[in-house]
Amino acid sequence: MDDRSIPALPRDFDGLRSLILARRQSLPKRIAQVAAYALDNPDEIAFGTAASIADAAGVQPSTLVRFAQHLGFDGFTSLQSVFRERLRERNSSYEERLNALRADVGGNGANHRILEGFLTASGTSLDLMARSIDESALDRAIAALAGAETIYILARRRSFPIASYMAYALGKLGVRNQLVESAAGLSPEILSFATKRDVALAVSFSPYAAETIDEARLLFERGVPVIAITDSAFSPLVQFATLWFEVAEADFGGFRTLSATMALSMALAVGIGEARRDGKPGKDRPRGKSPRS
Repeated sequence: MDDRSIPALPRDFDGLRSLILARRQSLPKRIAQVAAYALDNPDEIAFGTAASIADAAGVQPSTLVRFAQHLGFDGFTSLQSVFRERLRERNSSYEERLNALRADVGGNGANHRILEGFLTASGTSLDLMARSIDESALDRAIAALAGAETIYILARRRSFPIASYMAYALGKLGVRNQLVESAAGLSPEILSFATKRDVALAVSFSPYAAETIDEARLLFERGVPVIAITDSAFSPLVQFATLWFEVAEADFGGFRTLSATMALSMALAVGIGEARRDGKPGKDRPRGKSPRS
């Protein structure tokens, strides 16, 4: 076989994630199960044993080997090294990231090159969203959110700026919403007021915020429709979402942008305001799912 016909192995976690997502529709059931577990629990893949990982994923250890070989690796150990490298990169401090940036763009004009790097990354994110957005899903999400009595907004950590903007914009547009964030630790009490007439908007990206996942699960179990913005078909948010959007943000020097996510949130907020003004909210409002057995 001509070596040029053999796809190059992913060199980093982002490349591996993209490869898995590109093949997710064709993965055999058990291998897809491992893939979902791997993307949801990358730290466990990085440092677990084959036996412990297989047990947690609910498969046989041999399935891990087949999963690795399905992606082109010679065995599970070589695949595991990609997850370990991701952990080393993720755990780098901001000081280390800044040092790496300084090495790449140091010297005269460094600040301008940093700005150019983030502008380029933002442009990449926006271009990808423009090509991949599902217009039907966008219309249905806006209809659902516009028809809600109250929109509950769930986000933590890196995703919190999106939640803060949505709460601000919806408030200015006269749309009742509740940002689920309490310095007094009252989030469970806030969520207790949610009903099936409401809709939740949950935002989380890898590494996923446990609080956001738990809150989305709680609302799902109570029959409240959940609309999610996340970064993977294997995101733990997807299993609780009536509708969801996959947003892939590019990074520069290890710092990921939020440009595409912010553009989507702005479109949702303005669309909700327009639907309310036109008096057409809730036409295609999805019903909450019942808890899965």
